[in-house]
Amino acid sequence: MAKRPDTLETVLLALELLRRIPRNRKVSATELHDQLTNAGLSRDRRTIQRQLEMLSEHFEIERDDRSKPYGYRWKDRASGLSLPVLNEQESLMLALAEQHLRHLLPASLMKSMDGFFQQARTNLTSPANGKRAQEREWLSKVRVVSTTQPLLPPKIKPGVFEAVSNALYRNLWLKLDYKNAAGGRKTANVMPLGLAQQGARLYLVCRYEGYYNERSLALHRVVSAEASTQTFERPKDFDLQKYDADGRFGFGDGKRIHLTFCVDKDAGLHVLESPLSADQQVREIGDQFEISATVVETAQLEWWLRGFGDQVTDIRRLPVSTADPVAADGACHDSS
Repeated sequence: MAKRPDTLETVLLALELLRRIPRNRKVSATELHDQLTNAGLSRDRRTIQRQLEMLSEHFEIERDDRSKPYGYRWKDRASGLSLPVLNEQESLMLALAEQHLRHLLPASLMKSMDGFFQQARTNLTSPANGKRAQEREWLSKVRVVSTTQPLLPPKIKPGVFEAVSNALYRNLWLKLDYKNAAGGRKTANVMPLGLAQQGARLYLVCRYEGYYNERSLALHRVVSAEASTQTFERPKDFDLQKYDADGRFGFGDGKRIHLTFCVDKDAGLHVLESPLSADQQVREIGDQFEISATVVETAQLEWWLRGFGDQVTDIRRLPVSTADPVAADGACHDSS
């Protein structure tokens, strides 16, 4: 492949830097160097410094040289770098994505997208876009609502999420200092395999060095995390989707059962609308529904059933190997 001309390389670097210079805070040459490196654009720090000096002379970029390292940001009334392919609808999508992906994508990848996120926010708030006020208002019209008691997210130690997500992204061994719920503390090398958000909490799925089973570690209980330079081959027998389907995040071990229970109709209507499984069966017996479904047996399932109180009765659990668990006579009490 022919090498790109130096002029083109310079232009591409300038565009990448302009895209990553923020508006509401200052960024240093070192931070920009790290962002470019994480995005796969290898440039030495001195080259980036020279480019920033040049850009601050020709664009509305403020350079704070009162102390080192120098800080760069767009001036308050600067239009910034316009991305013509980013229309209002795309800006809306990016603004929503930033809110919901910040804990699910590697920190380095989120940082490399900062220029796009900033442009999306600018597009949605700029007075120049007054004719498309609907897009700007949309963010205040949509919300993800919790189905459980809302909880504030637990605090994660500084640097932990960045180290964990980057190690997960690059398949690097991770050294963790972890304190469990009982207060026990242990340092170990782990193989990061997945990251999951459950409600307000983040969990790292990993394998401890020397073991072949997976564990879920609450990220807020990690005291410190450090990614090594040693890579590992991701296990071919691990599937995060199957791990979730087996109920591992619900404190289960993958055991599947045929669950049957009776529930008052007013309490059980939503289970008809949002079934427990694809094979769910429902029978009306007086003022109750008898519901049968194949599910994974977990502590989370038990908590869910207990949440109905005395509106749920006659709970039966049968092994999946049982031929026809719903063939028996209905156990619901007809009180009509």
